[in-house]
Amino acid sequence: MPIRHSIWKVGKRPAALREAALPSEALLEDMIVAEPAMLSDQWMIIGRQVNTGFGGRIDLLALAPDASLVLIELKRGKTPREVVAQAIDYASWAEDLDGDEISRIYTQFSSGGNLTEAFRARFGQPLDEDVLNESHQIVIVASHLDPSSERIVDYLNKRDIPINVLCFQVFETEGGQLLSRSWLLDPVETQVAASVSSGGTKSADREPWNGEYYVNFGEGESRSWEDARRYGFVSAGGGSWYSGTLNLLHEGDRIWVRVPKRGYVGVGRVTGAPVAAGDFRVGDSAGAMRPVLEALTERSYHRALADDPERTEYFVPVEWLRTVPLSDAVDEVGMFGNQNTVCAPKKAKWRHTIERLKAIFPEWDHRT
Repeated sequence: MPIRHSIWKVGKRPAALREAALPSEALLEDMIVAEPAMLSDQWMIIGRQVNTGFGGRIDLLALAPDASLVLIELKRGKTPREVVAQAIDYASWAEDLDGDEISRIYTQFSSGGNLTEAFRARFGQPLDEDVLNESHQIVIVASHLDPSSERIVDYLNKRDIPINVLCFQVFETEGGQLLSRSWLLDPVETQVAASVSSGGTKSADREPWNGEYYVNFGEGESRSWEDARRYGFVSAGGGSWYSGTLNLLHEGDRIWVRVPKRGYVGVGRVTGAPVAAGDFRVGDSAGAMRPVLEALTERSYHRALADDPERTEYFVPVEWLRTVPLSDAVDEVGMFGNQNTVCAPKKAKWRHTIERLKAIFPEWDHRT
C-alpha cells in the first residue's frame, strides 16, 4: 500500500497537522507544469491536455532522458479504477505517435518552441529521433488508491507494463498548505519496465531475457572510458534516473558495455554492488587503494555532487574480460541500443547483438 504521511509540528507538545484538500485538481496540474520536480526532476513536460482524437485528453505528457514518453493522468474526480483504464486507453494511442506529431504537441504547449533544441537544453544531449517514443510509461496522480486499483497496477507491472501511481497528501498550516507525495513503486522499477517493454507492434520481437545485461557508459565530460578500462568499473550519476538502474547489477553478472554514438567497447563480470563516489576506492600503480575522486582527475564524475545521494556518481566494480579503446568500438546495423544506464533487454535484437559480440570478442567468457 502507498505510504500515508502524518506530519507533526516539532515542540515540547508536538501537534499533528490537519490533513486538507487542494482547492481544485486543476491547481495540482498547474503546480506540476510550473515545477515538474514534484513528480520527477528527470522529466521534461512537453504537453498539457493533449487531444487524443477520440474524445479524450491526456492531462500531461513528458519526456524522459531516453526520449521515452511519460503519460501523466490526474484523478480529476474519477474513481481510481476508471483512471487506470483510461490511462491505458490513452497509452494505446500515444504509442503510435511519431516524431513530427510529438514535436507539434511540444510546439503547441510551449507556444512555438522547438523540441529538438529544448531537449538538448534540458538533458545536455541531442534528441535521437530513432529512439523517440520507442517506449512509454504511465503515471497516475491521485490522493488515494483503492485496493482493486493497486492489484491492477501490481498485475500489470509484473508483466512489464510500466505503470506507477503517485499518491499525494495536503496538510493545513498557519502559513498555508503543504503537499507531500509518495510513490506506490520505486520509480526506477517503472523506468526499467519501460526500457525493456514496448507496446503494440513494437513488441513483436519480444522474447525471454537471455541473462546478459546491457550497460550504457556515458563517455564525455563526466566520465572516461579509458578510466573505466584501467580501473575496472562502470558508473553513472547526475540523478536517480541515470544511476538507479545500476542496482539491477549483482556480483557475477555479465555486462556488455556500449558508449553512445560509438559502439560496444567491452564485456566483463560485476564484482560488487554500486558504491557512491565518496566511498569508492581504486588501486593505483603501486597497488595502494585511493579514493576514486582523488585518483581520477581528468573528468568530473559529478564530484561537485558527492554529498548528494540522489545525484552523486555511483560506481560498480567490474572484472573486464575484454575491452577495446573507443577508436575500435563495435557498431553494426541492427545492434541493440538504449539510453538507460542498465537494462535487461527482452528483444530478438539483443540476442542477435550478443551473438555478434561473442564472435567479435572471443574472450567474453575467459577470466583474466
